[in-house]
Amino acid sequence: MKARSLIVALAAAGAVTAGTAWGWSLNPARWFGSAATTPPVPAADAAATPAPVATIGAPDYRAIFQRFGPAVVGITVEGSTPAARPQNAPDPGGDPFFRFYRGLPIPPMPRGDAPTYGQGSGFIVSADGVVLTNAHVVRDARTVTVKLADRREFEARVLGVDAATDVAVLRIRASGLPTVQLGDPSQLAVGDYVLAIGSPFGFEQSATSGIVSAKGRALPGDAYVPFIQTDVAVNPGNSGGPLFDASGRVIGINSQIYSRTGGYQGLSFAIPIDVAVRIRDQILATGSVRHARLGVTVQELNQGLAESFGLDGPNGALVSSVAEGSAGEKAGLRAGDVVLSLDGVRIERSGDLAAMVGKAKPGDRVVMEVIRQGKRQKLTAVLAEAPAGSEELAQHAPERSEARLGIAVRPLAPQEREVTHLRGGLVVEQVTGAAARAGIEPGDVILSVNGTAVATVEQLRSLVNGDARQLALLVQRGDVRIFVPVRLG
Repeated sequence: MKARSLIVALAAAGAVTAGTAWGWSLNPARWFGSAATTPPVPAADAAATPAPVATIGAPDYRAIFQRFGPAVVGITVEGSTPAARPQNAPDPGGDPFFRFYRGLPIPPMPRGDAPTYGQGSGFIVSADGVVLTNAHVVRDARTVTVKLADRREFEARVLGVDAATDVAVLRIRASGLPTVQLGDPSQLAVGDYVLAIGSPFGFEQSATSGIVSAKGRALPGDAYVPFIQTDVAVNPGNSGGPLFDASGRVIGINSQIYSRTGGYQGLSFAIPIDVAVRIRDQILATGSVRHARLGVTVQELNQGLAESFGLDGPNGALVSSVAEGSAGEKAGLRAGDVVLSLDGVRIERSGDLAAMVGKAKPGDRVVMEVIRQGKRQKLTAVLAEAPAGSEELAQHAPERSEARLGIAVRPLAPQEREVTHLRGGLVVEQVTGAAARAGIEPGDVILSVNGTAVATVEQLRSLVNGDARQLALLVQRGDVRIFVPVRLG
């Protein structure tokens, strides 16, 4: 199973593990107790002193488990792999984020075309046998078995799998089954109580609780999912299980954890249930999933980049590259644009843009407000359809060292332009000073400075030797383009 940069998936099968968590807003009528008695606030301080927070009672986890636990199922899969990794071995590269797919203490499988076994979790969303789980739990399975809380077992049919969101839909032949109730993650707030039920390490019907730590987390390789972060203990085998709010409604699917050990370390991530419902509805209707695509790569703004682009603060999505022929290019988006809103909805962080596009459909028309070189404008894009499995992309002696920036650069050689498909840019040969402190590395290709393309050393020199004390360099490193803020001395 493919390791994901910075995240762990939570199914237990032959070698990896995964977990997620979610949260839900409290019902004040049910959970707020009587307000705690507080000393009077002096009149002079009353206006500046916030009112005390009312005492919050703990949710009735026992009632939630008794009512909805029967709708949580265990999932066992049998598959094969051409090169099975030993059980419980970490994903390559030591990445702290990875998906948990294999986690039970089953003896290591030999290399070769050998069977593998895995376990995960899921939950029933319709009485006639529709089950939601993670895509990574069942994607490579030859057979899938669903085990109910009453210990009955059914062979399941995989109706559809969407790798982009890590959601899968199964069906078992049964009727009159217990089901969960689905909630609204938009009402979720940091600090809300949440409860996870699943089969960690094969221990069926295990419940763990915690709170919502953050919302809208953007994780590497998961552009379509604004994850819910919690501190709920999730481990291998929890993948695909439900995350309940304090009222007992499902608001997420446990999917990933952040871990340097392969086990729970207090950072769990869940797929919001509204994302999963959109995938479920498409699979049930057509058997497949279509995703909208804008065709741009964006990165987070920090204070240094915000100052370089003349912004009031580090809000919005900074466009670092635009795919040729994409909806973004046709709309007029350029590298260096900062997208402030989509259809009137403010973009606080770069992940917000991807999540908003993920909610749209191919063919939808969206209006973006952008800042380009200090000026606001609106662009309209008609979203395209993302191809299945698609992802976004780009010897001479150094000519001289630019002392103020601290780099030695040279123009791209003709053969380098042909290989990289770049029409301009300067290759970094040596790095010192301000550029080194900012993270510029030898081999980087500088494409622009503060939004102005550079193709010659003279162009770079004129841009660097101005009055600006903060520069935003658009750099291509391998196949990735990023903006790097450089503060000059």
